[in-house]
Amino acid sequence: MSRIVTAFDHGKALIPYFTCGDPSLDLTRELVFAAAEAGADLIELGIPFSDPMAEGSVIMEASARALASGATTEKIFDLVRDLRKELSIPMVFMTYANVLFSYGIERFASVSRDIGIDGFILPDVPFEEKEEFAAAAGKYGRDLISLIAPTSKERITMIAREAEGFLYCVSSLGVTGVRSRLTGDVGEMVRAAKEVTDIPCAVGFGISGPEQAARMAECADGVIVGSAFMKLVAEYGNGAVPYVRKFAGELKDAIRAL
Repeated sequence: MSRIVTAFDHGKALIPYFTCGDPSLDLTRELVFAAAEAGADLIELGIPFSDPMAEGSVIMEASARALASGATTEKIFDLVRDLRKELSIPMVFMTYANVLFSYGIERFASVSRDIGIDGFILPDVPFEEKEEFAAAAGKYGRDLISLIAPTSKERITMIAREAEGFLYCVSSLGVTGVRSRLTGDVGEMVRAAKEVTDIPCAVGFGISGPEQAARMAECADGVIVGSAFMKLVAEYGNGAVPYVRKFAGELKDAIRAL
């Protein structure tokens, strides 16, 4: 069984996202530990890319800072090796097709298995074009996590039938970023998916705080929070760890109560 699924074994899952290398890989390591200690159930590690098409300004700027600090795919692999010495929490990479193309898709999947990464999220790879990536992920026992969006509609059931690990439900149209109001009908997306799969459904894009997280978790199996964490990193830099730990704890408390 995929280790990713175990993230949802103990109630609603909290899934923080961190851009690796912003402002340094050493700090990313501390942030992951802080989030895990605060109750995170799965961690998304962003491999920075120069043109992250699905990202809003917060994560675009985080990626730019990470690249400027010297973060590379190889160095991020080393970071995961280090994290795995002490952490068993499920971890997945969120990145872009070009990162895998430039590294070698099969080589990327093989190394990910060896270092203990459980799966990949590739927001720029449409469902219809996933085969090359899915084949490599499957060969090495990694999950290629699919996304469904408010615009997916009749495609939701098609995508959900082949989902692995968990299904990433995009809460709103547009790019990532903190929002005061989420526009997508998350409940309807999840209901449509659950008609054809038992895979957990987690909601992401735009969740800004505990109240919003609780509202989304009412109709899904977990919540994904990225930009709100990276805003703290942008604001506090190397001093961000206690703020991230506190925020992760507040999010977890909000969804644990459901």
